[in-house]
Amino acid sequence: MTRGTSRGGGPPGALLGACDPDDLPDGLVVADALGRVVCFNAAACRIARTTPEEALGAPLERALPLEDLTGRRWWSVTDPYGGLATRTGQPERNLLLPGNREVLVAARYIRERPLGPVGKVVVTLRGTEARRRTERSHAELIATVAHELRSPLTSVKGFTATLLAKWERFTDDQKRLMLETVDADAGRVTRLIAELLDISRIDSGRLEVRRQPVDIAAAVGRHIRAHSSCGQSPDRFVARIRRPLPELWADPDKIDQVLGNLLENAVRHGEGTVTIDIAPADGAGGGEDADDGKGTAVTVSDEGPGIPEESMARVFTRFWRGSKRGGTGLGLYIVKGIVEAHGGAITVGRAPSGGAQFRFTLPVGTPPGLL
Repeated sequence: MTRGTSRGGGPPGALLGACDPDDLPDGLVVADALGRVVCFNAAACRIARTTPEEALGAPLERALPLEDLTGRRWWSVTDPYGGLATRTGQPERNLLLPGNREVLVAARYIRERPLGPVGKVVVTLRGTEARRRTERSHAELIATVAHELRSPLTSVKGFTATLLAKWERFTDDQKRLMLETVDADAGRVTRLIAELLDISRIDSGRLEVRRQPVDIAAAVGRHIRAHSSCGQSPDRFVARIRRPLPELWADPDKIDQVLGNLLENAVRHGEGTVTIDIAPADGAGGGEDADDGKGTAVTVSDEGPGIPEESMARVFTRFWRGSKRGGTGLGLYIVKGIVEAHGGAITVGRAPSGGAQFRFTLPVGTPPGLL
């Protein structure tokens, strides 16, 4: 007897059309009009830690001994076969299985006619680990945002309050220094808010890509000049371009964001020379936007200590930080989301010099109307 087999109710198809209950990702339990279990699928067996032989044919309350968080037996409290005839089921809620194992449970009462007796009780079960991971992720995000906002906002508030209260006491140079600090801290807040908006769009699949022709070699050159103007030696950067490059259609602002994050990461966490290789790539990402599998590959390498092998699988997750040199830990997560939104792919590895190496590929991405 298989887990999806019903007793006296026909094969699984009789319960769920052409779908085998064992194919469902969530636990499914079905009881007949007498409260006897006629279906207990594979996921339900895994969650309840039982076997189909023990569950099938048993009373529902014995096959699935659920309690609420106060210790009351759930089936006695809800009484699915009694009570008001207008009830249609129970909304999803946290309940406990033996051993205080939490599970998300929802129930549906099936009646052959309105206000008639319950002919079938359908119960779905889901583990709580995925929800707990989501809740932990949200909690981490809130804590990170609160921490990152506190410092610049404290600075902004302190300097503006001081200037307003004692404006005449400061020289023009002192006022300029305070206002430059306020401006820099306001920029930090603006960047953090932009990161949060990007994460929201990536997670919901709403990240928009406005494609235009992009000269990626010129974009890399702009970023190198920007770092040089901020005090980095121009000799620290080496850009190697293998031409001819295919025409690239992408969102220039988002590609700038990707390049900015990767170069800043190499400068902040790496050491020595930062090398940027730009070359044609075959099989660029393999996404729907790829044109004949051709595109552009950009590799950013440094000569620092690199990323430990055991950490490489977590580099593109939220809040991963390679060192204690600041940052929200959101940049590489956003980079991956932007690259994949373009139909490309990004990888991390070890550079020949031993440092970190990030390589992303972008398909040609020519808009359909121009093909």
